Amino acid sequence: MRPSVSDITESGEQSTSFHLLHEKIQRWIWQQGWTELRDAQEAAIKPVLDGKRDVIIAAATASGKTEAAFLPILSRLLNNAAGGECVIYLSPLKALINDQFGRMEQLCEQLAIPVYPWHGDVSSSRKKAFLRKPTGILLITPESLEALMVRNGHGFSALFAELAYIVVDELHSFISDERGRQLQSLMHRIDCTIGRSTPRIGLSATLGDMRLAADFLRPGKDEDVTLIVSQSGGQGLKLYLRGYIEQSCLVAAAEKTESSLKRGGFSAIAEDLYQTLRGTSNLVFANKKSLIETFADLLRRKCEQHSVPNEFWPHHGSLSKEIREEAEAAIKEKTKPVTVICTSTLEMGVDIGSVTSVAQVTCPPSVASLRQRLGRSGRRGESSILRMYICEKEIIDSTPLPGKLRVELVQSIAMVQLLLAKWYEPPLSGKLHLSTLLQQILAIISQYGGVTGLQAWRLLCDTGAFKGVTQQQFMELLREMGKHLLIMQSSDGLLLHGELGEKIVNHYEFYAVFVSNDEYRIVNGAKSIGTLSVSTPLKDGSFLILGGRRWIVTSIDEKKRAIDVKPAAGGVPPLFGGESGDVHDRVRQEMKHVYMASDIPVFLDSTAKDLLLEARTYFNRYELASRNMVPAGKDTLIFSWSGDRIMNTLIYLLENTGLKTCGERIVIKVFDATPDKVLETMQSSLATGMPSAQELAASVKNKIREKYHRFLPPNLLNADYAAACFDIVGAERVMRWVCSAN
Repeated sequence: MRPSVSDITESGEQSTSFHLLHEKIQRWIWQQGWTELRDAQEAAIKPVLDGKRDVIIAAATASGKTEAAFLPILSRLLNNAAGGECVIYLSPLKALINDQFGRMEQLCEQLAIPVYPWHGDVSSSRKKAFLRKPTGILLITPESLEALMVRNGHGFSALFAELAYIVVDELHSFISDERGRQLQSLMHRIDCTIGRSTPRIGLSATLGDMRLAADFLRPGKDEDVTLIVSQSGGQGLKLYLRGYIEQSCLVAAAEKTESSLKRGGFSAIAEDLYQTLRGTSNLVFANKKSLIETFADLLRRKCEQHSVPNEFWPHHGSLSKEIREEAEAAIKEKTKPVTVICTSTLEMGVDIGSVTSVAQVTCPPSVASLRQRLGRSGRRGESSILRMYICEKEIIDSTPLPGKLRVELVQSIAMVQLLLAKWYEPPLSGKLHLSTLLQQILAIISQYGGVTGLQAWRLLCDTGAFKGVTQQQFMELLREMGKHLLIMQSSDGLLLHGELGEKIVNHYEFYAVFVSNDEYRIVNGAKSIGTLSVSTPLKDGSFLILGGRRWIVTSIDEKKRAIDVKPAAGGVPPLFGGESGDVHDRVRQEMKHVYMASDIPVFLDSTAKDLLLEARTYFNRYELASRNMVPAGKDTLIFSWSGDRIMNTLIYLLENTGLKTCGERIVIKVFDATPDKVLETMQSSLATGMPSAQELAASVKNKIREKYHRFLPPNLLNADYAAACFDIVGAERVMRWVCSAN
């Protein structure tokens, strides 16, 4: 007979914290049939219950992070039931709120602790119920919390007077972007509004530098954050990577020769997915929505060709809520096999239960993302299964050198090896987020009915989330906001909304700091299929694939932003855009190690092995282990083996000297320039001194990237772009390395 949960932890050691939980929580654990606490759950009980420090609980997907936080949190609420305490749970996704509400309501109903979901799809009656009696757990997005603060003004402090904790789920998804800076500002504003520091609990995947995550959760006080990093989830990993070759038209027309390379490109990958995954439940990740649609269409048609029920469902952010929820429900039910083909929409958050395997088509966007995706399989002690599918193009006479190096394959191998070494990309720090700061200025004016410039500076920058912004920059931002009629100053010195500021704040899109693209709704009769950007070229009679099905456009209503479609035999995936991410320096350095190595990773199939040997042959032929510049006709290729941020900086540095350049994955191509000319240019730049990042940003034409960038003066826009996109120190280091090697 196994011992009870009160006796042992996951490691088999005696539990020292279980007895601290409220007896109702202990009883609930027993009812679940748990025989042990996981390591993170055991470690979190005391610091969370104490409520004296902030805590980050980091673990893989489905490893009990939510329970690790909420078992002690609910114990605290039960112990202080008469105090009417409440908890704010912040989520990046409405779907995750809905999912967590279902899980928590089941537990909290037994404890008589109310749970309130709060987002745009939640009824006003539910929201009013919380406002009448603000106790229990409030599940909310940052945007809805912003609206709650603004609309309740000075009453917000009374509403959350008994706030016990702020819980941030999927903490890693917020770090580095606009929403993350807004979230930091919201948490600080809450502390200032209620007049005390509220314990913050972050739930996160393991990051490359957990101290950076701690500094994000409590800026400037990361040493005061307790880090709990789970060591569990170390089950076995079954991994293989399959290579494919997309045959060129020239080779296809020529006489075929014997080869071990699997030809056919995406069609061949779809065939393998169909044969391998059918009959089980899986997740297939691809980085682009267009690829999701391509494979959903190919796999659905294979099911139709074999006269079997369709098991393959698409899932991405441009599909309608109904189609996404239908796919989520199908894979949750476990009553029949379902494979969902998705982007990062199912990478985190929503609990779909265990799947048999995870597949990745094309190179993953990052090592951290690959780890998140892998965590969706291999639960309950089973091995995780990861299948990777990489398609490379056929090499012909005109194929340039980068195409011969099989970059997609080698980058995938490098990422897997870094994953196995437990390295993940650290969050990028140092951004100014001036667009978000502008939005926060408008928000606190609404919340307080007006503020002085000094009050705004102290709340948002001096003690707040925008510490990288100087007082001079802040005052310049206020002046520019005044010029644009976003704000005005009253006779007694208060900052108030200007004419345009009033319109912006009163629009429902104000609370989101990210850009909402203008989109068409795609409909088939009364059924919503999804949305497409207005920049997508469509006209009557156009064919497209959306929701894994083929459609023809029957009419376009410009005023209503609606496109009617009906089923069709033909179709192509539309262009969605906005689906790329930056590659880290460490990944590119690992790629070079893969090229230079002689061993063959055991997880490669025969085609992938041949492709890797082919890539190494060209790498050695061009002596890229020791050469960092290679002539390519009239042009020169620079191999910096650095990440996208440094490469972007190098491109603009060279452009400013008069050279014409472009970035191509692992290389920078310099047009109409010999290696000697490039070398001479670099040496001259180093001798005269590097420009500042802000000076370099002045040469960038398309710096309007965030929602309120259009209101920034040129120097502030340059400063914002430079902090987010340039690495002058790294670029100078690479230039010195290139010069010293030539």
